[in-house]
Amino acid sequence: MKLSRNAPRSKRMSLPRPDTAAVTVVGVDFSVADEVSATWDTVRVKALVGAIVAGEFTRGGAFTVSLHLVTDASIQALNASHRATDAATDVLSFPLQDAHDPGGFVLPPGQPVHLGDVVVSYPRAVQQAADYGHSIEREVAYLVAHGVLHVLGYDHEADAEREHMRYLEEEALRPLGFTR
Repeated sequence: MKLSRNAPRSKRMSLPRPDTAAVTVVGVDFSVADEVSATWDTVRVKALVGAIVAGEFTRGGAFTVSLHLVTDASIQALNASHRATDAATDVLSFPLQDAHDPGGFVLPPGQPVHLGDVVVSYPRAVQQAADYGHSIEREVAYLVAHGVLHVLGYDHEADAEREHMRYLEEEALRPLGFTR
């Protein structure tokens, strides 16, 4: 079952202000498949993930998200295995729990809550960047933002959900220079 985060919300992500908000710490684990000749823009992508997660957890906390750059064949195998769709796709998200009820897993004191994994097909990102006329870095960042929002329970089945997700993606991408 897909979660839909379409409850009434402000039009802006509620990013915490450093002087009044609790601290949200977000660790990002990066991996690149051996067959992929690419690297992550680790500084900006970590800031992107951090902004999205902090916008959701305004009361603070410690969280991690894992990001993976893979081949089309790898993402196709994951898509077939987990979604019964034998085709490559651009991004897959694997939430580990209900992000807004992270009490489901018992963790040792001080350990961050692992929200889930986002898998990006690098060949798809390269092709889509060319198709849309923007940089590969921007496309990878967009797919990461999209995937992290899915990990957090957002969906885009209905038009209103799709518009809200797109708004959140662009609001997170713009300050980091990931523009079209």
